[in-house]
Formats: sequence, structure tokens, C-alpha cells
Amino acid sequence: MKTIQTRLEGPILIQPRVFPDERGFFCETYRQQWHEELGIPEDESFIQDNHSRSSRGVVRGMHFQVGQGVAKLVRCGRGSILDVLVDLRAGSPSYGEWEAYHLDDVEMRLLYVPVGFAHGFCVLSQTADVIYKQSAYYDPALEKGISWCDPEVAIDWPSDLTLTASERDAGAPRLAEIADQLPFRYSARGRQREPE
Repeated sequence: MKTIQTRLEGPILIQPRVFPDERGFFCETYRQQWHEELGIPEDESFIQDNHSRSSRGVVRGMHFQVGQGVAKLVRCGRGSILDVLVDLRAGSPSYGEWEAYHLDDVEMRLLYVPVGFAHGFCVLSQTADVIYKQSAYYDPALEKGISWCDPEVAIDWPSDLTLTASERDAGAPRLAEIADQLPFRYSARGRQREPE
């Protein structure tokens, strides 16, 4: 188990050990004691697991939860995705910037998404299963999003795909339209402080 350097401060890209043989493979995808070793906040606990299946070209995002927020631990259990984060923390040196990570069922990487980041992905393979843990229960009253195609954020989605989003995601506002409503604040340690 090791971490891979990310450009944005806060997210953690994790490379687990994969043990392949002629029968298939074995990979340990989560162990709570990794938190301290990898830099995930010690007080972060995951209380809900989610699993989505999507077809090639589907884009889901860019989602986040307000209130106390929600952290995620994301992996692609089948297929391949481009997983994307946008920094929503006021005062962050990288506020409004994005970073993309390739997650698939070969390298089995996991991505820790801290509170204060919008999260989304697009499917590169014919089908992809995305499995993720959350630090808070899903609450539709707190679930929010920004446009996956916000021209000011300018995420560089794959140009060889015809991207398809849900009606809700297609109608999400631009970051600039909701920036003053976001509760996320940057702290020097890169962690999100409690909403004010």
C-alpha cells in the first residue's frame, strides 16, 4: 500500500497491492488502520457504501454535500473511469481548480476525496462499476452539484467520447453562481474546517 502524489492538496491517491495469478487476483481494498499510514484524517469514518454501474461515455458529477460535508473513498471495481475532483474550499490556493485520476480494475487504485471537493467521473470502458465509501449518509436535501462542463473550471474531459449526463447533472449551476453559498473553508493543513 502506497500513496501517489496528487497536484491538489487534500486528495490522496492510493495504490494497493494486487496479487494476480492464473485464477484471477486478490486485493485488499480497505483497512481502517490505513488512515494514519496514508494521511486520511484519523477521525474520518465511513458509514455508507455505494455502487453505481454506467456505460461508456456516461458522466456523473460534479457532486458534493453541504452541511458538514461528506468525504469519499472511491474505486473502480470493473472497467475504467476518469475520476475528477474540483477544489471548492474558499481560501485554497487551488480553489476552482480540478485534477483527474485514472481508476480501473487493473491497478485497483483508490481515491480519497476530502470534504470540500466536488467529485465526478466519466466512463472510459464499455461498462464501469464505481464503488465508494462515504463519511456521511446520503441526504437529498444536502446533495448539491456544479456543472461538469463549467467553462470557467474547464475540466478536460476525453475528447474521443460523446459524454452523456443525467438531466439533473446537465442542469447544475456553474461554480461562480453558487460560490458564495458554499460552506467549505481551506485550512493551512489542507483540511476543511467546520462550516462557519
